[in-house]
Amino acid sequence: MFVQVIQGHVSDAGQVRAQLDRWVEEVAPGAVGWLGSTSGVTDDGRLIALARFESAEAARQNSDRPEQTAWWEQTAALFTGEPVFHNSTSVEVDTLGDPSLAGFVQVMQGRSSDPDRARELMANDPTDWREFRPDILGTVSVGHDGDAWTMAIYFTSEESARAGEQKEPPPQMQEMMKEMDALTIGEPVFFDLRDPWLHAPS
Repeated sequence: MFVQVIQGHVSDAGQVRAQLDRWVEEVAPGAVGWLGSTSGVTDDGRLIALARFESAEAARQNSDRPEQTAWWEQTAALFTGEPVFHNSTSVEVDTLGDPSLAGFVQVMQGRSSDPDRARELMANDPTDWREFRPDILGTVSVGHDGDAWTMAIYFTSEESARAGEQKEPPPQMQEMMKEMDALTIGEPVFFDLRDPWLHAPS
């Protein structure tokens, strides 16, 4: 799988939403290998979007289409500065429920001193997440730019997510979280998408 993360400040969330809806209606039907996208704008005007494709080649083919170029030129004008792109084939998708039903998505970004070890810890996590956090419907984890990562977490609602944050983690998870914290460089950045825009091929 290939994921492109696009982010930047925008002045009008409604205009961006209309552009994304137009992409799904007019451009997506010809996009080979497009698997879906998650996007939204935070309360302070930060847009973040994760577009998923079957492969980097499929994403490249889409980028080369004239209709995609025309759409992006209009969309780029909605950013107040230069948008930032992160491309990656280091992608992990975990579906605990149906992420398309998410009422709240939180995207986190950070850096790790040992990305391989961090991935290993997450892969070997013994926690029964369906039981511990039934509010989590799924996650998409993306490693990019060497030691950086982006992770989208899909929740049933913001209220259930905040309640779940207060739960005491089981002992084995506490150990894992302790090591993950030790691998973290600086403070993670959070994007709270209270109105997530979730698109998928029809």
